[in-house]
Amino acid sequence: MARHGFATVFFLGLLAFGCAGVRERAESRDPRVRIRTELGDLVVEVYAERAPITAANFLRYVDENRFESASFYRVVTMENQPNDSIRIEVVQGGIGFVESDLRLPPIPHETTDRTGVRHRDGTISMARLEPGTASSEFFVCFGEQPELDFGGRRNPDGQGFAAFGRVREGMDTVRKIHGRGGRDQMLDSPVRILEVARVP
Repeated sequence: MARHGFATVFFLGLLAFGCAGVRERAESRDPRVRIRTELGDLVVEVYAERAPITAANFLRYVDENRFESASFYRVVTMENQPNDSIRIEVVQGGIGFVESDLRLPPIPHETTDRTGVRHRDGTISMARLEPGTASSEFFVCFGEQPELDFGGRRNPDGQGFAAFGRVREGMDTVRKIHGRGGRDQMLDSPVRILEVARVP
């Protein structure tokens, strides 16, 4: 009887765990985007509800195929930023620094203290100069990067960067890109992005 009772409790526990997992997936309405590169794929969960302005901008680039000639072209490591007292580690991609009809106008800056999305390992965020200048360029954090959050010291303005999602699959691809060589943070051979599309 004791054995039967234990089995019943164990089964009910498994059932509850399974139901919680289904409920969590059902409650998550955030879209996922697959970024196919020549070194492998990334699947990014885009926080459409937590960072609505930044997420909507990124998804417009995806849905309108504006990343058709994009690449990962910049890698920031602990060794290649000698003039920065506050050091970070990221890989950056997008259309690049060339003029392009594919680039949309800049968007308002969504700070991490408003969205609650912090710069942690695998976080995807927008590159910018001044607040409100982000448009097409994005980066993925390699490791914890609190100095990129609101109040962080990487930018003198203290506004941080606009994080809007996280890599859910493919951090091994980020590591491969991060390990590539270049000069002054720019890769000798940018890693081509082959396709960016929503995951059905």
